[in-house]
Amino acid sequence: MTFADHFETFHGLPVFTLPEMREPGEEKLPDADAVAWRLDCYEAGELPFDELWRSFTDRVPSTDVRALVVGPWWDDEYSDLRPALELMVADAERFPALRALFLADVTGEECEISWLQLTDVTPVLEGFPQLEEFGVRGGDSQGLGEDPLSLRPVRHEALRVLRFESGGLPGQVVRAVGACELPALERLELWLGVPRYGGDTTVADLAPLLAGGRFPALRHLGLQDSELQDEIAAAVASAPVVAQLESLSLSMGALTDTGAEALLEGQPLTHLKRLDLHHHFLSEAVADRVHAAFGSAGTEVDLSEHQTPHRWRDEEWRYVAVSE
Repeated sequence: MTFADHFETFHGLPVFTLPEMREPGEEKLPDADAVAWRLDCYEAGELPFDELWRSFTDRVPSTDVRALVVGPWWDDEYSDLRPALELMVADAERFPALRALFLADVTGEECEISWLQLTDVTPVLEGFPQLEEFGVRGGDSQGLGEDPLSLRPVRHEALRVLRFESGGLPGQVVRAVGACELPALERLELWLGVPRYGGDTTVADLAPLLAGGRFPALRHLGLQDSELQDEIAAAVASAPVVAQLESLSLSMGALTDTGAEALLEGQPLTHLKRLDLHHHFLSEAVADRVHAAFGSAGTEVDLSEHQTPHRWRDEEWRYVAVSE
C-alpha cells in the first residue's frame, strides 16, 4: 500500500511543516501551541536532521509545543532513526507541554514502509512522561538499519493512544506492549503485517492484550493488517478484553468467512459502538449476516473494501492492505 498523503491533522491540531529558514523579519510562524509541528529534512532545504532540529528549537518556543510529527529524517541516503531520536530525547526537558509524537510520517513515494529504518523507541516513553499519544510507522524488515524497531516493557502513567503502523510488526514489539503498564491507555492499534516483512507475531503473543485487566481504560483495540486475521478473530470472539471495548478493528487483513463466523458465534459484540472489518474477503451472504447481527443492534459496521483473492495456478492468495 502507498501512503498517499502526509498527516493534515494530528492530536486534534492542524499539521504545519517547518519551512526553510528565512531572513530575520520575513518569517511568520504559527503560535507554538496552535499546530502539530512537522519536521521534514527535504521541506527544510535538505538539511541534515541535527541542523533541522537546531533550527526548530531556535525558531519555535519549545516550551509551548504540544504535538510533533517527524517526516523524512534523512537528507540524502536513507538512514537509521536512532541518531535523530537521540537528539529529541536529549532535549525532552525543553518540551514540557509535548503531549503527542508521531515518528515517520513518510509516504511510499519517499520510502517504502518496510524500508523505514527505526530503532528502540522505548526512550520516547521514558523521556516524555507526560506524553498522551505516540505513533510509529515502519519497521525496517530489509535489515538496513543498525538496530530494528523494538520496545521494552515500561510503565507510563499518561499515555492514552499507542499506534504501530507496519507491514511487518515484530512479535517482540507486540509482546512488549502486552507487558507494559499503561493505566491511562484508551486506544491501541497494531498493524501486524506479514512474515516476509518481519511480521512474526503469533496469536499466542496477543494473549496478554486479549485477557483484559492489563489496560483498564482501554476502549478501542485494533489488531489489523494480518494474514492471521481469521485466527485473531477467533481469539477475539472469546477474549475477556472485548467486554470493556467500545470499538474493535480487525480490518486491513485477510479476514474470510471463517473469521466472521467466529465473531458471529462467539460472545456478544452488540455493545460495541463500532466494528471495523474493512478490507476483507467475506462472501456476500456472510457479510449480510454480519450486518444483520450487529447493525440491527446499533453497532456501526464497516465492511467496505471487499477484496477478491488472487489466483495463482490452483491456489488462492489473500493479501493484507499494507505490506509493501
